[in-house]
Amino acid sequence: MTAGLPLLVTRPDPGGAATVERARALGLDARPMPLFEAHALAWTAPDVADFDAMLVTSAQAVRLAGPELARLATLPVHAVGAATAQAAEAAGLSVAAAGDSDAQHLLDAMVSEGITRILWLCGRDRSAFDARGAALVPVPCYAVDPVPPPPGWDALLAAPAVLLAHSARGAARIANLAGAAHKHLKLVAISAKAAAAAGSGWAEIAVAGRPDDAAMLAEAHALCHKGGK
Repeated sequence: MTAGLPLLVTRPDPGGAATVERARALGLDARPMPLFEAHALAWTAPDVADFDAMLVTSAQAVRLAGPELARLATLPVHAVGAATAQAAEAAGLSVAAAGDSDAQHLLDAMVSEGITRILWLCGRDRSAFDARGAALVPVPCYAVDPVPPPPGWDALLAAPAVLLAHSARGAARIANLAGAAHKHLKLVAISAKAAAAAGSGWAEIAVAGRPDDAAMLAEAHALCHKGGK
């Protein structure tokens, strides 16, 4: 049984579809509204001998990496979030650590452990991090491009609703598309950086305590039911 405000899931599939399924299992009125589409890029794996470890900040990286990923299998993986760690393990990689905060905190932890040669398996569009003196080499293997809002987007934004922002880039696009409607909309951001990218003026913004679906949906559950009273 669903209750409260509708929940708009804007992340690209397959992650978006998984989020919708989890949200509905919690009794939320989740609507798939992907604003981006992910696709693989052509890339060549570098020599693993040049690196101590691999940083993975999104499950999309391992899902879309393709056959070149096997050449990196000997590198221990440091993943942001449980979902990314699970995707890495499913792809045959060895996960050394799964950070429960953002990428910068995980990178800081890696450097503090003496890991100074880091391969960052990432997307074409990515955030900037302070490498803390380490050699951080980005290797883009996928891209996430914006797509037109799905049918029903404008109608859903015309009334109170809760939206999920799984990245800073996603939060910025949501804010741009929402326009003046953000005054009656609520947002759940995966991180403080994503919340900042969404700007101000929302009816309410909640930041997940961890960068994963479980934490985001806990915040969404509270906002959806709060709005439905």
